Amino acid sequence: MQERLQKIIARAGIASRRHAEQLIVSGQVRVNGHVITELGSKADAASDRIEAAGKVITAEERRVHILLNKPPEIVATMADPESRKTLRNLLRGLPERVYPVGRLDYNASGLIFLTNDGDLAAEMLKHWKNLPQSYHVKVKGRLTMEQLEEFGREAGARMRPVRQPDAARGHATNFWYEVALKDSKRDELRKVLFAAQHPVEKLKRIALGPLTLEGLPPGHYRTLNEKEVAQLRRVLTTPTRDRKKISPPSSQRPRTSEKTRH
Repeated sequence: MQERLQKIIARAGIASRRHAEQLIVSGQVRVNGHVITELGSKADAASDRIEAAGKVITAEERRVHILLNKPPEIVATMADPESRKTLRNLLRGLPERVYPVGRLDYNASGLIFLTNDGDLAAEMLKHWKNLPQSYHVKVKGRLTMEQLEEFGREAGARMRPVRQPDAARGHATNFWYEVALKDSKRDELRKVLFAAQHPVEKLKRIALGPLTLEGLPPGHYRTLNEKEVAQLRRVLTTPTRDRKKISPPSSQRPRTSEKTRH
């Protein structure tokens, strides 16, 4: 069956669909030995020999969907020109080639979603700015309830205090808060807090849509089960006003057959 080349390349896990388009335009894609540079070109993955970025696309790879708990000071990509540690260093034991969907800053930690499912990745990126996300944010100083409401209103977020790790020992001077927002509002929240002299000191993503970090230690990853993937797809296609009707998974802990890996 004839399909657009970028879709075939993305499904094979070689690159995201957007990156696949760049590979085509830059002359890094061949079909039956001929260089293809025009977007919209089609091929048949079952009968044509397709090469992208020097890799031959063979039989369709098993689609995998990975949840990873990124520690700070890890680049949220699969390669880094400055030779810093990347997500690839944390994916030992994973035979499939996957790539991350979305971004997370170098100094931030928390949930990263990776996959070789090009169709799902494209759908997520299409709706990324509206995909609900939750963070634990550590700020300088302590915020009052009035400030939480004010700053949340200014940044388009919902903010609430959480139990402080150092509170029992009397060491808490800079406080943690849970923040629910959309990715497009994250930088806005930083600006609002900085202007109020409560700059963000640490940032950890704890949830992305229906997915959470429950039971997943820093530096480890696990494979999502079919129910979790189906729920993620449903959130992406559900109007924002109806998303509260979708209950989150009862548990994010892996089943026996889905071992957590380091």
